[in-house]
Amino acid sequence: MLRVSPGQRPRLIEIIRNLAERIAEARTNGWLGEVQGLQVSLTKAKEKLAALDRSLERSRSTGRGGPTDLGMPVITRPQ
Repeated sequence: MLRVSPGQRPRLIEIIRNLAERIAEARTNGWLGEVQGLQVSLTKAKEKLAALDRSLERSRSTGRGGPTDLGMPVITRPQ
């Protein structure tokens, strides 16, 4: 699963809004198959937004927003 950049949060919200509008239009026109497909996309977009929000909250609470430093490995010669 790809992670969404925090800067793209507004775009993701717009995608969710657009999907909801398209679902309403599809229902109005009786396009049931289209409604189902769009509903799957809407669910996944909402899950992606929730994951982004959890990630942002976690980075705020820990004070770290970047990668974790694992240090340099120590390699010894076999004896």
